[in-house]
Amino acid sequence: MTAMAAQTARSPDGSSLRIKLQQVDRRRKLRAFTLVTPLLLFVLVTFVFPIGRVMFNAVHDETLLLQLPRTMAALRTWNGQQLPDEATFAALAHDLRESWTRKTAALIGKRINYEIPGASSAVTSSARKATTLSGGPYKAALIEIQPLWERHDVWSVLKRGRSAYTAFYLLRSFDYQYGSEGQVVATPPESAVFHDAFLRTVGISIGVTAATLLLGFPVAYLLATLSPRSSNLLMIMVVLPFWTSVLVRTTAWVVLLQEHGIINDTLLALHFISQPAELIFNRVGTVIAMTHIQLPVTLLPIYSVMKNISPSHLRAARSLGAGPFYAFWKVYFPQTMPGVAAGCLLTFILCLGYYITPALVGGPADQMVGYFVARYTTDELNWGMASALGAILLAGTLVLYCLFNKLVGVDRVRLG
Repeated sequence: MTAMAAQTARSPDGSSLRIKLQQVDRRRKLRAFTLVTPLLLFVLVTFVFPIGRVMFNAVHDETLLLQLPRTMAALRTWNGQQLPDEATFAALAHDLRESWTRKTAALIGKRINYEIPGASSAVTSSARKATTLSGGPYKAALIEIQPLWERHDVWSVLKRGRSAYTAFYLLRSFDYQYGSEGQVVATPPESAVFHDAFLRTVGISIGVTAATLLLGFPVAYLLATLSPRSSNLLMIMVVLPFWTSVLVRTTAWVVLLQEHGIINDTLLALHFISQPAELIFNRVGTVIAMTHIQLPVTLLPIYSVMKNISPSHLRAARSLGAGPFYAFWKVYFPQTMPGVAAGCLLTFILCLGYYITPALVGGPADQMVGYFVARYTTDELNWGMASALGAILLAGTLVLYCLFNKLVGVDRVRLG
């Protein structure tokens, strides 16, 4: 037995041992992959696929291509200068007639209405009246039925509809649009709302993040330095908001901040103010309510880092002659930066997607991008605009995360 083992161990390539080790390793990896597969499928179905679909819908729209196939084919030869020829109008008449039969004329009108407001009813009316056309000339007949078809910008929209991919929704999200000749122009000031919405979203998110940091850092330090019994009691109070829904917490602030709410009545009773302060349906109420909701998100990562900082570091700094504040600022505070970075980043990212809280306690000038995403999704059923706004918000979040991690990442903070 010993001689055989020795002979095997002295084999030139050691193939038998290597093969056996490879088989064991493959079985181990297969077992690990089998255990991870349910979680992987869950993440793919609930996270990756929906986000991928949102990104795809932001640049994909084949409504006109599917609903007006003859017209799209006829527009291949249109030079985009004058109105299309009679053959193109005849194709449009046949497509409109079929759309009225299939009851899809509203889809065509809705898509054109995205770029040309007021076109929806005109397209539906044209489809209904096109069923009465028995023969040509179709160009004069359609223009007589609805002057919309005499507009060059309408045909420019139809020509762009030949492609299933469009930049319209992304341009509109940046307050740009296509002009009458197909050029990219700025959206009229009365319709340009998304630039301000994105700036407002980032501004509110930064303000709430700063407020939660200022409020949460001292509390985290207190929790980390108290005795376990007192710390556990205070920790229960910190995480208590997690046990109630965002809607309930936001509604509670509506009760507190309203004109005759508890806060105003208290301030009036103490003679701090002479008339009720405007604390709700404005930026003040939005920031206060969001700060209350996000405070534990910022606090807990900071606390988890502080809990692992040895008190001996401060004692060593004091023993070397540093004052209390200097020792805290130069020795203790830099070690908390990974927790500060993680907490602030989590809060900032979560604030970017807020919708319920600004809708309940904010005013018309305090609505964030999430409000417009919900509006286009539920009210206007404009999935393209909702996807484009969501895609821009997602891309911006990823860029900010990369920049934030590069500038004040954990490794950089520790090395600094």
